Amino acid sequence: MQVILKMSEETGMRTELVISTYNSPHALRLTLLSTLRQTCPPDSICIADDGSGPQTRAAIDRIQAEHPALPLRHVWHEDRGFEKNAILNRAVATSDADLMIFTDGDCMMHPCFVARHVELSGPRRYACGSLIRLTSEATANVTEDDVTTGRVFGRDWLGAHGTFDRMTTRLKAMPLPRPLLSALEVASPVRRTWSGCNASAYRDAIVAVNGFDERMKYGGEDKEFGIRLANSGIRGRHLRFTAPLVHLDHARGYVDADRVRENRQRITEVRKSGRSWTPDGLIKGAAP
Repeated sequence: MQVILKMSEETGMRTELVISTYNSPHALRLTLLSTLRQTCPPDSICIADDGSGPQTRAAIDRIQAEHPALPLRHVWHEDRGFEKNAILNRAVATSDADLMIFTDGDCMMHPCFVARHVELSGPRRYACGSLIRLTSEATANVTEDDVTTGRVFGRDWLGAHGTFDRMTTRLKAMPLPRPLLSALEVASPVRRTWSGCNASAYRDAIVAVNGFDERMKYGGEDKEFGIRLANSGIRGRHLRFTAPLVHLDHARGYVDADRVRENRQRITEVRKSGRSWTPDGLIKGAAP
């Protein structure tokens, strides 16, 4: 895999939003509709497709036809089971962005989502957030109009659909002034870990640790990457309450208990060893 090492020649910071997806064209469409409302639109939107069938390609073509200005690109590999890290590496390798913002194709982004990641970005920092989980019933009731009007992010809509199961979930719907929510993020005792649905880092920092470990399947693959970033000197900063995502409920048929146990062992090894490089990332082999 050829890795682009040169940063953009343009003045200012180029941003790319990376949306991972797999055979969920309707959810992906809702996610892409939420990009239309961003107060700080990304320079590029990369759909990192882990082997979806033609329905996903058709969904991308449809929204591109409806919104020709959307700066979409689609990276795809054949379906070999859950290989999200491999397609994310392809997205990183082919990107010319300075800042890369990651989410999933079943997450609708609040209009401030990209702007907040840009605001908190830095060469020695990664940002990590979380999401507001919808129930299966609420997921079934989400309409395109709910997304394009922003209604799905409102506290009234979320409350009416039984979303607020705890105080922290309420805080993620931004009921307080942002300076206060930002202070709560800084004070939060929750460990700062990379969350693939809501995270960002400079591309240089991602390349320096050789990207995502392609041996890691579902179950902790995000956490392992975040630990290696931290081992390289890139520190996490919470945006739990100021970059909301609304997550669509879905089944997880790809969960493999044996893989999850293997991943936990690898996470422990990475944390204890302090290493930042993976030999199975953007480049296959030891650090140059």
